Amino acid sequence: MEHINTDTQYDLLDEPLAPKRTRLEEFWRLFRKNRLAIAGMVFFIIFFFLAIAGFGLTSGNNPVLDPALVRLQDKLRPPLAKPNLERLQPHEIPKLGLYIFGTDDLGRDVFARMLQGSWVSLTVGFVAVGIAVLVGIFLGGIAGYYGSRHIRIGQLMAVTFLIIGVLLMISKLIWAGVAFLICGCGCIIISLRMKKATKGISRPAMARLWYFKTISIDTVVMRFVDIMLCFPSFFLILTVVALLPASIYNIMIVIGLTSWMGTTRFVRAEFLSLREQDFVAAARALGLNNFRIIFRHMIPNAVAPVLVSATIGIASAILTEAGLSFLGFGVPPPHATWGNILSDGKRFIFDAPWLTFVPGIAILIVVLSFNLFGEGLRDVLNPKLRERS
Repeated sequence: MEHINTDTQYDLLDEPLAPKRTRLEEFWRLFRKNRLAIAGMVFFIIFFFLAIAGFGLTSGNNPVLDPALVRLQDKLRPPLAKPNLERLQPHEIPKLGLYIFGTDDLGRDVFARMLQGSWVSLTVGFVAVGIAVLVGIFLGGIAGYYGSRHIRIGQLMAVTFLIIGVLLMISKLIWAGVAFLICGCGCIIISLRMKKATKGISRPAMARLWYFKTISIDTVVMRFVDIMLCFPSFFLILTVVALLPASIYNIMIVIGLTSWMGTTRFVRAEFLSLREQDFVAAARALGLNNFRIIFRHMIPNAVAPVLVSATIGIASAILTEAGLSFLGFGVPPPHATWGNILSDGKRFIFDAPWLTFVPGIAILIVVLSFNLFGEGLRDVLNPKLRERS
């Protein structure tokens, strides 16, 4: 009979089990396999700190690096050139002792302008994407969770006019906003009168259309998404920006309000899948209200594709802002942006090529890094792609 070594068995049982990885450790283990995503994350971090430094060094009444200071004696100086100390006033001498990226046709320090432009690009990108994400989660959540419910035509018209009126007033188009708000209030009054008109036996045709005709919330939201996608995004933004006063806030709001369609589709698809899951049914059975179910259980489980979309959306917002500034419809002076630096340098592309190469390469690197970082997040957060790796 074979002898079993019980001591060895007890030793194996006494060995400690491998510690279970946390979610963050598992995320990093999968993410670091994608070297391009790591490179994108590194450039993203560098860009973030450069933008913060740009805000600190170029803002205020007496900035360390003044991007608007004109030095006609030192115009079109090449990169790493030293200032002409004999012709410059003491306050015109650059703090760094040289022009790292050269000067433009007005003698302004391109390095200082690039630092200020990085802060503007970061602000526009994050705020615009934040607006798009909030709008997308709101509309996508409504379409996915309450999509089967119906709304009356009169209610739909009233809500549409009121929302447009509020947006116009935020954009400082006061009279147009007031007109739409009045139309929205008129729709509410008409709905109330139609409700009284339907109490009798006979129902007028207008009352049947206005009060009794209904349409599902999911149809309303998704048809609105389809209408927005029919317009080329850049030309839609360009048209709206041209009609509004020049302001960095209007740029951020317009880009955000024209970039929410993808997020809405992602959130709607996730909500349609999640609302049939067992944990949602259990939450309903326990008597939890819809508000808690949505914000406590559904949004945290639907946020993965939103993060990927937001990361790539920041790159798109930065590129859009640069394109608007290049065409003269972006952030107004005295703020420097990468787009208007590129626009100013196009006249000197052969005499001073650094005026186009420096902002062009910066836009390329930042946009590419955000895209690579977003692709890495997608590979980690997508279960199907995670299984392949």
